[in-house]
Amino acid sequence: RPEAAMRGGEGKPGRSPKRQLNAGYVVGGLLMLLTYLVAQHFAVSSPNVVITEEPRIVDEVKSPGETAVVSDEVPQIVDNIKAPGETENGKVVCNMEGRSDTCEVDGDVRTNGTALSVTLVPAASWPERHEWMINPYSRRFASLRKVTVTQLQDRAAAPPCTVTHDMPAVLFGIGGYAANYWHAYADILVPLFVASRRYHGEVTFLVSNIQFRPRWLVKYRAFLQGLSNYDLVDMDGDAQVRCFPRVTVGLRLDKELSIVPELVPGGRLSMADFTGFLREAYALPRGAAASLAREPEKKPRLLLIHRGHYRRILNEPEVARAAEEAGFEAVVTELRGGGDTPEGEVEQARVVNSFDVVLGLHGAGLTNAMFLPPGGVLIQVVPYGNMEDIARAEFSEPATDMGLRYLDYSVGAEESSLMETLGPEHPAVKDPASVHRSGWDKVFELYLAKQNVRINVTRFAPTLAQALDHLRRQ
Repeated sequence: RPEAAMRGGEGKPGRSPKRQLNAGYVVGGLLMLLTYLVAQHFAVSSPNVVITEEPRIVDEVKSPGETAVVSDEVPQIVDNIKAPGETENGKVVCNMEGRSDTCEVDGDVRTNGTALSVTLVPAASWPERHEWMINPYSRRFASLRKVTVTQLQDRAAAPPCTVTHDMPAVLFGIGGYAANYWHAYADILVPLFVASRRYHGEVTFLVSNIQFRPRWLVKYRAFLQGLSNYDLVDMDGDAQVRCFPRVTVGLRLDKELSIVPELVPGGRLSMADFTGFLREAYALPRGAAASLAREPEKKPRLLLIHRGHYRRILNEPEVARAAEEAGFEAVVTELRGGGDTPEGEVEQARVVNSFDVVLGLHGAGLTNAMFLPPGGVLIQVVPYGNMEDIARAEFSEPATDMGLRYLDYSVGAEESSLMETLGPEHPAVKDPASVHRSGWDKVFELYLAKQNVRINVTRFAPTLAQALDHLRRQ
């Protein structure tokens, strides 16, 4: 600074104060110029790319030579799709935080299914080329072919468009764990809703990995058609170069079978919005659970989920009678994830929607609780073996976020089949913590794959009473 230069010259004879002052300004000017050049070097090195390592705001990305403004405040996602024909260099915003890898590519965006690539083409040259490999499934450790996302350095390297779209697109992959009913919703359908609902149907779905699960898209056709007005594109066999104003690559999973409203692009959404969308897409008639305050003589309906293979409730008839005695109309039925047809999925959703309470042992079948009318109740029977944290992570908060009352009942050792099959001195019965320390494979084998339960209906009665009391107070 000039002041520092002046202080450095104090006490030296033969130098006038005026010359000292001029020298100080020269040094100060050089320091300011050096600071500016360093700042410009970092600004130009990656002017239109933001890699999000933590949830942060991307307020604006400007033309080359200007930097993105990034803040650590509560995330507010900017949604500014350019009109067709409006030109600018565009931007790539990639988020590698958490379970998922995603990129928002905005500008002159070109896709190719054969190469499984998404390319941002600049209007003017950029200093360098950038490339990312993105798993199109919401859990990055799932084994799917990755999408190559590229920011080209020069427009001349871009493949020409063969099909031009005037709406945005969302590119995602099916596979991974999506054959499981819970994972189908948690890993794909809920994140897809979050990514695409802001477009109100004016969005094209680009889907990879269809060849390995061709029936999946058939089963969830009604859901997909509720989000998009257009035919989806099978990226596995698409040789076209498609041009879009924006492409979202990959799906983001911020919370298991739920939504974090503050992180939704384009505006806040919640799980209540998601279940409302399901009622619309599947034409579910009931928008509210039974209210015993308004209709005290009405018997609310309870669905007890039957499991036909493992992890079964061995005394289902006795549990159903206990529910009847508590004041419910109880029905025992098996839910098979709706089969492989859209009609089966919709019909199963309508069956569940006719009930007020879903009761079942921990498993994917409890995912059907999302079809209950708001104000309904989910009762999860938690298997023996310190399984509460796992069971609640998958259903407790999601159910609450859906607008349901969540209750659970933890099975005691005396209610578990493990007491008979393994004996009271086996570590799985005597010391469940030791089984958990041995790893997930053992936990799954002993507590999920090899365990059935016989519910003590006397001990279970207060849980049923809590469910009924909730419906009385509505």
